[in-house]
Amino acid sequence: MPCGILDQGTSAFGRAGSLVHIDCRGPIFSRVPLPAGTHLWIFNTREKHALIDGLYAARHRECLEAAKTLGVALLADLTPAQLAPLERKLTPEIARRAKHIVEEHARVRDTVEALQRGDLATVGRLLTASHRSSQYLFENSTPALDRLVDLLEKHPAVYGARLTGGGFGGAVMALAGINFTLADAEAIAASSGSHPEIIHLLSADGAAVVR
Repeated sequence: MPCGILDQGTSAFGRAGSLVHIDCRGPIFSRVPLPAGTHLWIFNTREKHALIDGLYAARHRECLEAAKTLGVALLADLTPAQLAPLERKLTPEIARRAKHIVEEHARVRDTVEALQRGDLATVGRLLTASHRSSQYLFENSTPALDRLVDLLEKHPAVYGARLTGGGFGGAVMALAGINFTLADAEAIAASSGSHPEIIHLLSADGAAVVR
């Protein structure tokens, strides 16, 4: 399976009170401060998350095809403004994949800047926009994940939410404030119809050698 370095990188470089930013072109790892009072909630639908079944690999091939057609080494090297006039060179399906990737990189850059300003409202909007792009452009979401994001988006103590991991099942991550409680999470889980497992997380140190 053509997997990346997200899990390994965050485990190796994670620090309490921070998020890990990875530029996979290096790879270059850096940390971005996570404002105090923010919490991460995971809603695990337990849907099959079998990336080796082919869908994940298919998205990888589609992105490589888009980059080759557009004459760039990586889609990450394009900005949304640069991509827009080039989309006509791609089939509609491949254009959707390329648009997601290029705009997702822009969202990551905007998220880093918003975190540095402590602007969690903007971070939340970007997270939810990321999910909608996965839902409609990259098409690696599922109805159960979409339903959870719909419900979380409406809660006043939730900044934003998106699927986490490779998609095609799995879990939704929500960024919330201190007023979002376990009771709130349980109510959303019950309303979702998928009976997800709820996991409350705080940013913490990554892997370390135990002596």
